Amino acid sequence: MPAVRGGVNMEQQTVEAITKAVLETINKMDHRTNGYQVPVGVSARHIHLTQQDVETLFGEGYHLTKKKDLMGGQFASNETVTIVGIKLRAIENVRVLGPVRKASQVEISATDAMKLGIAAPVRESGNVAASAPIAVVGPKGAIYMKEGCIIAMRHIHMAPADALAAGVHDGDIVSVKADNERGTVFNQVKIRVDDSFTLEMHIDTDEANASKIKTGDKVTIIREL
Repeated sequence: MPAVRGGVNMEQQTVEAITKAVLETINKMDHRTNGYQVPVGVSARHIHLTQQDVETLFGEGYHLTKKKDLMGGQFASNETVTIVGIKLRAIENVRVLGPVRKASQVEISATDAMKLGIAAPVRESGNVAASAPIAVVGPKGAIYMKEGCIIAMRHIHMAPADALAAGVHDGDIVSVKADNERGTVFNQVKIRVDDSFTLEMHIDTDEANASKIKTGDKVTIIREL
């Protein structure tokens, strides 16, 4: 019997030692990522345009005019357009963001997609291959985009110093928690790091309304997937 008790004690000690080592490893991996707070920016529907498309929509030689500076050298322009989906369903006053890009792109919410009658995929900005088609109407003309309409993947903008403090890297996928009355957890949140970025998580209006979050509220990175 003593030998048996000794064996049990030895086995228990081994399990406890392994458990302790695993917990220490998890803590080392997550101590910076967990608990890092990020302010939220609610992103309304908008459109990015090439210079050629700007001129088609607003007139030859036209250039976007700045309304408000945004992060990363971008700006909200004074110009707006109407976007048109299947069966001529339309949404007016869609803000154009500048500066001009190499490819035009429309970013909408899932509710917008339903209203327009289009199947817009969830994509990271810039990834528009085989995305939804859409028509865009301006005061001087219209364009038809065979692809380029997406629902933007939720993401967090960070400067390198913020990423270092949070223990994350460009391209990482994290989960984020909103500690309010809805207690929402957002999975599949992409980290985007650049020197020009200001710390901010971007979600669309659908996500903000469902979770009762407004611009300026803070959320917390809870784990790295």
